[in-house]
Amino acid sequence: MNTRRELLKGLAAAATATLALPEPRARASTGSAQIIHPAAKADSIIVLWMAGGMAAPDTFDPKKYKPFEPGLAVADVISTFPAIPTAIDGVQIVDGLPEIAKVLDRATLIRSHVQPDLGSILHSRHQYHWHTGYVPPQTVACPHLGAWMSRVLGPRNPVMPAFVNIGQRLEGIGENEEIKAFTTAGFFGSEYGPMNLPYPEQAALAVRPPKGMDPGRFASRYEHFKKLVKATPSAAFTSDYHQESMLRSLENAHRLLGAKEREAFDITLEPKEVLEQYDTGRFGRGCLLARRLVENGARYVEVTTEYVPFVHWDTHERGHETVAKLHREIDRPIATLIRDLESRGLLDRTLVVIASEFSRDMITEGQPGSTASDQASSPKDFLQLPNHYGQHRHFTGGSTVVLFGGGVKKGFVYGKTADERPCMAVENPVSVSDLHATLFTAMGISPKMVYDIENRPFYATEDGKGKPVAAVFA
Repeated sequence: MNTRRELLKGLAAAATATLALPEPRARASTGSAQIIHPAAKADSIIVLWMAGGMAAPDTFDPKKYKPFEPGLAVADVISTFPAIPTAIDGVQIVDGLPEIAKVLDRATLIRSHVQPDLGSILHSRHQYHWHTGYVPPQTVACPHLGAWMSRVLGPRNPVMPAFVNIGQRLEGIGENEEIKAFTTAGFFGSEYGPMNLPYPEQAALAVRPPKGMDPGRFASRYEHFKKLVKATPSAAFTSDYHQESMLRSLENAHRLLGAKEREAFDITLEPKEVLEQYDTGRFGRGCLLARRLVENGARYVEVTTEYVPFVHWDTHERGHETVAKLHREIDRPIATLIRDLESRGLLDRTLVVIASEFSRDMITEGQPGSTASDQASSPKDFLQLPNHYGQHRHFTGGSTVVLFGGGVKKGFVYGKTADERPCMAVENPVSVSDLHATLFTAMGISPKMVYDIENRPFYATEDGKGKPVAAVFA
């Protein structure tokens, strides 16, 4: 079993080694087959990341439901919320998401997303896998999905960062080093990495010189910093390529500070009634910021409910109460984002993705046959206390991904999970690699796209074998 300490040690070693790597070179072909990129169906992608393990039966894939009462048999209940109808005839999601239900006719639901059994079901391992396509640890620092978009497609607007990460703190929380390990551009270099904005309401401050510092002094400090980077002995710390990549990232940041597009980061410029529609908390404000950034040319934006151990979707105790709060936090902002993109003519060319690292169940840890130890102490037979009513255990056998816009079908459901526990994907399972291939294809990138790192191939999807789910495209 891989412990957090072992995982972190491997990731740190890979990250250090990556800084000394030469420039990754795109390969024109794999063997004798020329890489042909598909026609792009989307120009931008917004990933709404439900960090911590969003339980499909309590969100987008409802099963049998019974309200809590002392002595309730676990075998008699899977969902802890009743189902409600949606804008798709015959398709239900759970009560608590009524606004999303109204816009679901613009969406495709993939109800058969599956994750592998990695031996130990650590959030950081599965989040690394989902965001990079590779199971950690690796011998090099793998690029985040957003970094691939940035590296292959480049910016839509030269003054806007191509990759923006909203809502996740990288300091002062549990597993912060593990989260940092995949929230990077890896071997691509820092210029393709994310602009991290943990607090969307403070994003405008990130694109202004420090308070009280006049432009001349700021420019002087910036020039001195560039000289410091250039003076660093590259042989000891970084390759020439990574050093130059860092300098280019500084140039990009400095260019944004003087551009009119920096107003996109200020959500207070929105009308009061619009801000109120989004403002259910930090995640809701992040959705509004994402819309503004995409309007102004961002390529890949991720908005997260934030991963903090035992908080938000990491619902080990009092799961039902926690998820009820999360429904209120995500429902209106997501529906408003979809309506806003649609009314502005942006939804057709913007792919919006709702996803999580795995699903949850009351009694099954991992999936049948898994050797993973239980991550919860709640009863497996009868529920006696309210804090036992909810989804406590990590389940990798079947989860839901929701796709809006970006060339996908409207009002479409793909795949199915079993109606009875264990709720495994029983029709058209979609792996992480195949889901990534679908996202890459929508954005006009071949899943077989490959770069050479020290004469070794590194693919957009693992070994270039990811296959897009063609059935979800219109």
